Amino acid sequence: MPAASRNVPKMKLKVGITYNLKKEFSQRENQPIDFLEEFDSEETIDAIRKVLESEGHKVIKLGGDAGLIDRLRQTSVDIVFNIAEGLQGRNREAHIPALLEFLNIPYTGSDPLTLSLSLDKAMAKRVVMSQNIPTPRFKKVGRMEDLDGSDLHYPLFVKLCYEGSSKGVRLDSKILNPQSLEERARGLLKTYGSPLLVEEFVKGPEFTVGILGNKDPIVLGVMQIEIKGRPPEESIYSLEIKREWEEKVRYHCPPSIDQDLLKKIEEVALRSYQALECRDVSRVDIRVGEDNTPYFLEINPLPGLSPAYGDLVIIARSIGWDYDRLVKTIFHHALKRYGWME
Repeated sequence: MPAASRNVPKMKLKVGITYNLKKEFSQRENQPIDFLEEFDSEETIDAIRKVLESEGHKVIKLGGDAGLIDRLRQTSVDIVFNIAEGLQGRNREAHIPALLEFLNIPYTGSDPLTLSLSLDKAMAKRVVMSQNIPTPRFKKVGRMEDLDGSDLHYPLFVKLCYEGSSKGVRLDSKILNPQSLEERARGLLKTYGSPLLVEEFVKGPEFTVGILGNKDPIVLGVMQIEIKGRPPEESIYSLEIKREWEEKVRYHCPPSIDQDLLKKIEEVALRSYQALECRDVSRVDIRVGEDNTPYFLEINPLPGLSPAYGDLVIIARSIGWDYDRLVKTIFHHALKRYGWME
């Protein structure tokens, strides 16, 4: 179990929180049902605010729409706690950090380059491959013609290349034959208008790994995701499953697996975090193959912090951390980067 940040910041700061709320967007008829999936609730923002205020900081909710530019000009803050997902494009998670850097305002979490690389799953996989980190063979598909000449081996898995929070992932995302691949790809391209990532499906169990820190990052915990009533080769952590996680998912943290395998999973997660130059916090998704090799799937440098159902929060609680300790530790890692804490 990693040690938490026990130091309390000596200075009291003005801390802004940047975010996007579900309630600020209306669900339109022509939008996918998961259009709002990545955005946060007011409960999450208020939970983070209360944690920061408990250390004596003044907290200002800044939001994350275009009006943020004016609010930053009008409201002086010392640092921003950023959980904004952004609004559009494959660089959307980088928009607010780039703005903050332009204005010379410190912030928590990864920088614009890492956020853009990580959101583009194909680019993230290319980076980890350059460091000899195992990842399933894949192809990026922006149009139907890109499927021609593929030498990938079935079964395959199809997901959106620039999305998170299981957007576009359904129970039928595992593909067994060319006809199903064509149907699934055509439907996703039409519905989302986003390039796809088609990769070889890894048939073993799925894990997610919480990572904290900077120069010497540590594993917060490794959590196995078990879909109740389904063997690993049939388990898909899809939107349908996530929305009913209390009934359909069983989380194991720590997982009941061989210690050598656990160490391999931690190593792949840490190496991926470092290869993509993440900062302060991230969550790494990994699946173990039939060859007992942990394969990098994707990384989330803006992991959800919902106090009710965030995977990182569940990991923290399973090792005895409460919500306050997790949020403070993320914040303190950022303060240490800027030289404001030892």
